[in-house]
Amino acid sequence: MHTDKEIKTIGVLTSGGDAPGMNAAIRAVVRTAISMGIKVKGIMRGYSGLLNEEIMDMSIRSVSEIIQRGGTILYTARCLEFKEMSGVMKGKEMCEKHGIDGLVVIGGDGSFRGAQDLSNVGVPCVGVPGTIDNDIACSEYTIGYDTAMNTAMEMVDKLRDTAHSHERCSVVEVMGRRAGHIALNTGIACGACVILVPEKPFDPQKDLLDRIRYSQSVGKRHFIVVVAEGVGSAGDIAGLIQNTLGIDSRTTVLGHVQRGGSPTLRDRVMATKMGYRAVELLSQNIGNRVVAIQKGELVDFEINEALAMQKTIDERLLNIGHAISI
Repeated sequence: MHTDKEIKTIGVLTSGGDAPGMNAAIRAVVRTAISMGIKVKGIMRGYSGLLNEEIMDMSIRSVSEIIQRGGTILYTARCLEFKEMSGVMKGKEMCEKHGIDGLVVIGGDGSFRGAQDLSNVGVPCVGVPGTIDNDIACSEYTIGYDTAMNTAMEMVDKLRDTAHSHERCSVVEVMGRRAGHIALNTGIACGACVILVPEKPFDPQKDLLDRIRYSQSVGKRHFIVVVAEGVGSAGDIAGLIQNTLGIDSRTTVLGHVQRGGSPTLRDRVMATKMGYRAVELLSQNIGNRVVAIQKGELVDFEINEALAMQKTIDERLLNIGHAISI
């Protein structure tokens, strides 16, 4: 989408689940735009804040000392009203009222659908992928993913210590309702004997009990099972292990701790690069795009194309995990 209108002011918002590195992206958007002579308005609480006119002017100093902070200084919220065309048109009116010529949307698929709708009614938008699940199909990497994995890894390492001491099985549930990337990588990094992801059908006998029995047969006395939340209840899995194999089993659900914390170096740098590219596109009057990483390079896709893509689990990495997690 190209527009002949000169971009004098852009807005930036964060939407959907928060992810470490969102602040680094906001910072990059604000400072890049100002360096190009473009004004920036921060929109609080995502599309909800846009509809409710929670809009403020941003300056270079308003994003000082935030690159190392988790969460998002603009806050985030889900907005059912924006799923209706009446909400989208109201959003367009608010952009016009506040002189916003283009919008940077930091979030996931749902956020990009809102950006797509706004672009379709004449507000140029560029999406920046920010989600810990790494489930944006057009991009190999999303902001927050590395931090979330490192947080999960640190937590599982601590649980391993007590599982070893008591010769227990620790069943750890990580985030990933529809995507198992966090579970797969964390499981491999922590030496889990079983890794369960939603992309693969789960056979309790073959994929769980038989693997633990085999590990027992080669001398293992404590066990780590990493399961993505989309597979099923970690409590049920722990109960099955204890009732069938007689192994004392405990459940830990890591939950929203994975969303928090200071972003890693990788998340800060990726967020900065993506935020910069988003402003660069808008400054060239290009909207309806999603910034992405492909083969390690920064690229961008038309939003319709990006949303139509499908992302699958890394089969080779999954096979590696099965081979070495004994």
